[in-house]
Parts: sequence; C-alpha cells; structure tokens
Amino acid sequence: MRVLVVEDDEDLLAAVCAELSSAGFEITRAPDIATADAALREGGYACAVFDRMLPDGDAITYVHGRRLAGDGVPVLFLTARDSVADRIAGFDHGGDDYLVKPFSVAELTARVRTLSRRAGTGRPSVLRYADVVLDCARRETRRGGVLLTLSNKEFAVLEYLLVRREQTVTRTELIEHCWGEDEDPLSNVVDSVVRRLRRKLREPNLIDAVHGAGYRLGARS
Repeated sequence: MRVLVVEDDEDLLAAVCAELSSAGFEITRAPDIATADAALREGGYACAVFDRMLPDGDAITYVHGRRLAGDGVPVLFLTARDSVADRIAGFDHGGDDYLVKPFSVAELTARVRTLSRRAGTGRPSVLRYADVVLDCARRETRRGGVLLTLSNKEFAVLEYLLVRREQTVTRTELIEHCWGEDEDPLSNVVDSVVRRLRRKLREPNLIDAVHGAGYRLGARS
C-alpha cells in the first residue's frame, strides 16, 4: 500500500519513512503542501501523513479543502501543538488521526496501518441508511437532518455498522476496525460505546443487539 509522508524536517522524515518502509509500505516523500498536492492528484494512496506546519502553510487548511472537494484519503496529522483545541481543529478539518510530537515511530506505523486498512475497504465518502447520513470526508453525522455530536469511537462504530448494514457485526470485528492495534478494549467498552451511540441517534432505534453475537444496524434478513 502507498503512503504519502509530508514533513519538512529531513531527519524526522527519514526516520518515519524508514519505519514505514520496513513495515511493507510504499512511501512517497513530500517536503511541502505543493509537492503533496501533486502526488495526491495522481491518486492511489491508502493514507497520507501530514506535519501540520509546513513551509507553504498549515496542512489542516489544505486537507479541509480536499475534503470539501470529496477526497477521502485517510489523513494522520503530526504536530507539536497538543492542546485540546488543536486536536479538535485537526479532526474538524478532515483529519482521521492526530499524533503529537515527540512520538514513537512504531506507534505511528500502527496508526497508519489501521487507517490504510480502513481505506482498503473502498467505502464511499457518504453512507446512508433510513434517515441517517454519515459524511466520512466532513466527519459529520445527521439524523433526520439534525447534526449529531459523536466521539471519534462512536463515529467509527457507526461508520462500520453502516458499511455492514443489515448484517451481524461481532464485537471482535468492531474492535479490529474501530480501535487501533495499540488498544485492547474489553467487550464492555464496545457495549458502552454502542449504548452512547444509540442514545445520540435517538428513537426509533436502528441498532439491534444480536444475542451472543454482536450488533446489527437495520432490518433483520
């Protein structure tokens, strides 16, 4: 799988690319937004890793523009800016993950692998079921036209249930697709996320518990 790494610190760029390459990824390097834009226009990337502050601008502004244009390549932001407001801005502008410097390159690789696996499912940028609309690019969820406020995990779980709508999804599958490889949640954590998600989606309930198996969004087959 191809990964784009956009970083102007040459030493950090070399370390990140070496780790990702050893993990089996095909790497394209870019020192700035202009170079990254040319690479992304060629297509074929499973994930893009962007340093936020680059010589030609803040990457979140560029990524936000691509999201508005319908681009769905998963993006992981790297930054030294670690405030809650900065993290929220990263997600609000289309980021899928956010890693604060200094970081472990092994953790970065695990996160890139997770994002790339999601990209490999070929999911459309907008998912719909009944009156629920989930916009993956804008990271927005609406029901009956009303904008909902979901946590990252709630959004990820709903996204996967929408992809697998009307099919039973096990807790193990949800963990594999919605939690990172460095996380090992218990089943009751998954259940807790689903309960919160149901509450935010409001009635009528769309997510059924399948006894001894997991969950299903939508009508039983």
